[in-house]
Amino acid sequence: MCRADRGVVLGLHRSGPDRDVLEHALSLGVRGIDTAYNYRGFTSHRALACTAGDLLGEFTVSTKVGYFPSGTGERPMHSLDPDRLRTAVERSAHELGRSPDLVFLHNPELALSGLGPAESYDRLAAACAALAGAARSRICGAWGIATWDPRPLAAAVEHDTSHIQPGVLMLRAGLSVAAPMLSAGENVCRVLDVAPECRWGMSPFGGSTTDPAWSAVDLRAFLAADQDCSTSQAAFRLAYELPPVARVAVGTSNPVHLRDLVAATTLRISDSAISRYRELIQKKGP
Repeated sequence: MCRADRGVVLGLHRSGPDRDVLEHALSLGVRGIDTAYNYRGFTSHRALACTAGDLLGEFTVSTKVGYFPSGTGERPMHSLDPDRLRTAVERSAHELGRSPDLVFLHNPELALSGLGPAESYDRLAAACAALAGAARSRICGAWGIATWDPRPLAAAVEHDTSHIQPGVLMLRAGLSVAAPMLSAGENVCRVLDVAPECRWGMSPFGGSTTDPAWSAVDLRAFLAADQDCSTSQAAFRLAYELPPVARVAVGTSNPVHLRDLVAATTLRISDSAISRYRELIQKKGP
């Protein structure tokens, strides 16, 4: 699951699987799909298997476990219970009709916030052991951690990482990531010894490309000279640098938008501009 090139992963967080989009993705060289056990009201895996059909074998599939039905019809509940996580991985494989290539521990920070260092580490280590065991049993190919706020995770692994060795980390990426989040994410990667080629980014636009903020900025200063691109393309390319990641998961149901994002991965950026930006947001603070 580790790649040195800038890969695009088709995310299914906001949009459901669409056969035409999946076919178009393959034609563009996109070979990754990212989903989660709880997406689409816990029906994402079945919907993907049904829609993709014979195409599913052409993709690497990553999913996430950590949210579970509440039993009351309310919002899903989050849990790091090892047995529930193992069961969710098994069910994911069954509903997909194949073993997922990668399973992320989904937002573990929700269960770690407010805990002391020892309890936080123990709870995280037990959850990671469940996913590592699933990988050893070949229920999934590999396992990792996906975190929206890496600060509780950083605190949990500050003094001990012996039983927490994810193969991949997924972090928020891009210009919308505040300095504390960026620093904490990069620190977690260093502490857990996850190389840049095994780091993934998510939410490169901080929600949506239709946000008025994107139409009010000029990102050409971040790029090497003489390159023609849209603001969304520049923003997407920068997501591979803030923090440095090898893949970015992005959701779209628009084939043209997907084509533009794939093209954006070849844009050349200005390293000096990235350095200046980092200095600026560090001085500005939260």
